[in-house]
Amino acid sequence: MSTIAYIVVFALTIIVLVGNWRVYEKAGQPGWATLIPIVNLYFLLQIAKKPTWWMLLLIVPFVNIVIAFIINIEVAKNFGRSAGFGVGLTLLNVIFIPILGFGDDKYLGGDQDYWNQKDDIIDSDLVE
Repeated sequence: MSTIAYIVVFALTIIVLVGNWRVYEKAGQPGWATLIPIVNLYFLLQIAKKPTWWMLLLIVPFVNIVIAFIINIEVAKNFGRSAGFGVGLTLLNVIFIPILGFGDDKYLGGDQDYWNQKDDIIDSDLVE
């Protein structure tokens, strides 16, 4: 690989790490956790509001793919994003993590009152 390719890969890695760090901090988790393998999964499950034992499911072949989609969809929903954004977090992490980390998204933490209020606003707009 050429020097330019190494620089590009290094820059993308830094952008994703910093984006991930910011996502963790927005969710009230320690940003440094993104740097430590396995520990980052624990805190990601906290952000997604999933039980810690799901870490075991991530080592089961084929099941881990489904669980990764579920976790990322829940992370997206907890930031007020759609399930499609969660699929993007899984498949195109390099693009979607910086969007979530550097964007104006707030961590809602699965606040059902927020979602109910949002549905009421949408429903009232449809009635008018």
